[in-house]
Amino acid sequence: MEKSPHIQRLLDRLPNAPGVYQHYDSQGRLLYVGKAKDLKKRVASYFSKTQDNGKTRLLVSKIVDIKWLVTPTEADALLLENSLIKEHKPLYNIQLKDDKTYPFIVIKKERFPRVFPTRQLLRDGSEYFGPYPSVKTMHTVLDLCRKLYPIRTCRLPLTKANVDGGKFRECLEYHIGNCLAPCVGKQSEASYEESIVAIRAILKGNLLDVVNLLEEAMAAAAADFRFEEAARFKTRLEAVKRFQAKNTVVHPTIHNVDVFSIVSDARAAYVNFLKILNGSIVQGHTSEVKRRLGESDAEVLAAAIPLIRDKFNSESTWVYTPMAVDCTGMPDHITFHVPQRGDKKRLIELSERNATYAMRDRQKQLEQTDPEQAVTRLLETAASDLRLQTLPRHIECFDNSNIQGTNPASACVVFRDGKPAKADYRKFNIKTVVGPDDFASMREVVYRRYKRLSEDGEGLPQLVVIDGGKGQLSHAMEALDELGLRGEIAVIGIAKRLEEIYFPGDSIPLYIDKRSSTLRLIQQLRDEAHRFSLAHHRKRRSKAALRSELDDIAGVGPATRRALLAHFKTVAAIREASEEALLAVVNKRVAAAILQHFRGES
Repeated sequence: MEKSPHIQRLLDRLPNAPGVYQHYDSQGRLLYVGKAKDLKKRVASYFSKTQDNGKTRLLVSKIVDIKWLVTPTEADALLLENSLIKEHKPLYNIQLKDDKTYPFIVIKKERFPRVFPTRQLLRDGSEYFGPYPSVKTMHTVLDLCRKLYPIRTCRLPLTKANVDGGKFRECLEYHIGNCLAPCVGKQSEASYEESIVAIRAILKGNLLDVVNLLEEAMAAAAADFRFEEAARFKTRLEAVKRFQAKNTVVHPTIHNVDVFSIVSDARAAYVNFLKILNGSIVQGHTSEVKRRLGESDAEVLAAAIPLIRDKFNSESTWVYTPMAVDCTGMPDHITFHVPQRGDKKRLIELSERNATYAMRDRQKQLEQTDPEQAVTRLLETAASDLRLQTLPRHIECFDNSNIQGTNPASACVVFRDGKPAKADYRKFNIKTVVGPDDFASMREVVYRRYKRLSEDGEGLPQLVVIDGGKGQLSHAMEALDELGLRGEIAVIGIAKRLEEIYFPGDSIPLYIDKRSSTLRLIQQLRDEAHRFSLAHHRKRRSKAALRSELDDIAGVGPATRRALLAHFKTVAAIREASEEALLAVVNKRVAAAILQHFRGES
């Protein structure tokens, strides 16, 4: 790619060292921030080769200045890149779209600490747990903590001097059993701290430790014949186990693991994050990620993982992903793993389901708020999945129908902007093919359809779908070759059994995700073409079944046929009737035609 003298001088000055580079446009706006193991090689690659991706070419065309920062290691470069992206939000960088503030649960740094929800993270030494993407989940955890361990909810300054001086009185929370009144010295600081330790374990997801503590306390109380206290511990223990049962989805030996997955459409990618502690999901969230430069799913996932881990303050040393990702720059103590089977694989599948649901929910929102945008998104996804150069706003699909070669019929259905355009549907009676030859029939109808469109000067479709495999597709392409339209229209074939997508000249089929909107669109086209073709075939077959030998006699129209059949009842009776008998129903000319047809009499 052609470089300006200024850019060339900058490239010559770049060091062969790890660091972060920044691209700027002519107005001084930051376009892109990236990290590199070798700054010189990475930045030079933007200008030394032809970029396949259109967005990347657009980015490079706008670059008029480059700045860089050298870092000691690539891991430091990753951290610096993350902070710069957060601060400046460059136009072409991958960014998490969900920038709203999620709630946390805080254990306040104070004597007799309070535990409550907050959306403000203060640097006051308090402990913060979260964020919780679901407020309902956050309240569920908080309610469990308060149910198990009576702690104060008041804001009183419980200094030793205030408590010892009897400055406060018991409140209603004490009388209803929600607090043990540390404000008046009825609960010691050590006892209160035991509750905070247990609550801290719950908030960290370490329910196993809480279960062990409660079991030990229950056993100790029972051994000392404090049965009422033991019963209270038993009630708490059952509450913890119920909560744990709701959250356990895998084997409890899977501990301190981050699970990531990704699904995407043409507009954005959706990265799901699950945090696993002791076999339980303690956090879950799906982030919408805006693509900037046409990155692959693996590239988007690699960029999103450190951002999401930072957002949720994750310190997990294991990360499960559905595919291999570039973990260069991540801390050495983090291990990436692609599960292949068992509970770990099921965790990936669970994460993917959550990501898919989030994507579909977002798509439904777009459809409700902006139907035109929803159509564009559908067509963009189809264009991406089927490797099309333009959006398939006009799609046609062909299907053949016959029974043992009889009454062959074909149909062409038309979709515009992803919806059926029934006024443009066309039926075809096969004219040049004898016998059950589905391939030749497909060639004939494709030729007739696009010969007519070309002659009439009507617009050609962006995509043609052939209901059938490689055979039907190749004969359809022969018809287009004869018309000189190869390359003017994108053509694919779909085989029914495995929903395989075939491209002309390619023997290896494409398998589209069964949940993909593209496959659903193609299936809708195929099913509609099959329905329309079959209806046309049945109509032809019914018409043929009702046809009689009288239809072949010149001068015998529908009214005459009805009159003859009403009088003689059957065609056989008409065949044997005399001229005198026929003259009782028809005139002499028609009677002569009937006799000539059946007996050769003039």
